[in-house]
Amino acid sequence: MEDKPGNVCIEQERFQLRRLEISDNKKGFIELLQQLTACESVSDKDFEERYQELAKLGDEHVICVIEDRHSGKIVASGSVFIERKFIRNCGKVGHIEDVVVDSSIRGMQLGKKIVGFLTDHARSMGCYKVILDCSLENKPFYEKCGYKQKEVQMVKYFI
Repeated sequence: MEDKPGNVCIEQERFQLRRLEISDNKKGFIELLQQLTACESVSDKDFEERYQELAKLGDEHVICVIEDRHSGKIVASGSVFIERKFIRNCGKVGHIEDVVVDSSIRGMQLGKKIVGFLTDHARSMGCYKVILDCSLENKPFYEKCGYKQKEVQMVKYFI
């Protein structure tokens, strides 16, 4: 299998870190997200529509995945979107979201690879910082990735 420019191979070519592709719908991407949070099944049509919508945002919203070349399944994922601000001299902030590694292969440093890729992307986009929210149980993992706790997260759900 040949690599596309910008793809990163890890673990002796077993795992490929790359951007989400439309074919990943058939490789367990939604099932992986279901390990993270409530995520209903997504029809092929809805997946394609959302994929095309996000693709139009280009580098402003990136979803990366790690594919296990042995199984052909998506085993890790995360996303980053870029917020444009007026503060900090019209600066930009990266927001990392939805980081998940398949429960059957956690501990192989794949989450660290995902977070590193997303962090590097935010830096390359000129962001002055990148932020994320996580549970208290995941705080040590993100600290190992170079993040530190700052302030408190608040949320209001509409559904």
